Amino acid sequence: MRRGRDAVPPREPGGGQDAIEPSAAYDPACRLCPRLAGFLDDVRERHPDYWARPVPSFGDPRARFVIVGLAPGLHGANASGRPFTGDWCGPLLYSTLHRHGFASLATSDRRGDGQSLIDCRIANAVKCVPPANKPELSEIRTCNGYLANELASRPRVTTVLALGTIAHRATIEAMGLRVAHHRFAHHAKHVLPDGATLFDSYHVSRYNTNTGRLTEAMFDAVLADVREHLDRSA
Repeated sequence: MRRGRDAVPPREPGGGQDAIEPSAAYDPACRLCPRLAGFLDDVRERHPDYWARPVPSFGDPRARFVIVGLAPGLHGANASGRPFTGDWCGPLLYSTLHRHGFASLATSDRRGDGQSLIDCRIANAVKCVPPANKPELSEIRTCNGYLANELASRPRVTTVLALGTIAHRATIEAMGLRVAHHRFAHHAKHVLPDGATLFDSYHVSRYNTNTGRLTEAMFDAVLADVREHLDRSA
């Protein structure tokens, strides 16, 4: 992946599951999307204490279960440098993961806070925060190579949960499959040609939860099915 001339590596990360290394699945200095790279430049000027760079995946490197979100939130993952950490979506996601045995803590406030995932890993369809939380189609496609490498480099992965339509499409495309053969629907379950299973859920966004499109009980039901699926296939 191409690096920008003025790209700056992120500050030294914490240890454990927060430790990162550049790879085919993550380039901390990626500037392949000019709009996103320029937006991050502006964010770093306004918020010099923010991570404000591509956000790496987080969790158990030997996980069988991967969650795919949309993109970092401006004042959440983009600030903390960890998916769903420090933003409005995090409490619902991490508390539900904790309830079903996928997370050591029910909260995730910052990198290095002691949170660790158990047989679970979290990635995003787009690794850089987009303006107004809306990535463009070209940016989703450009970043898809990182997601594809993330999934391909985890041979133990058998189960994926896509949060929302964009994450669903990105996951299907990262696996080299056709979206038309696997339509998104909340609480849907797709058995893929390679034997992996893809679950769908509405995104745990503020809009979805405030409007009642996604309730805590609805999201809990999806994670309960994922837990049962993994336990049966152990």
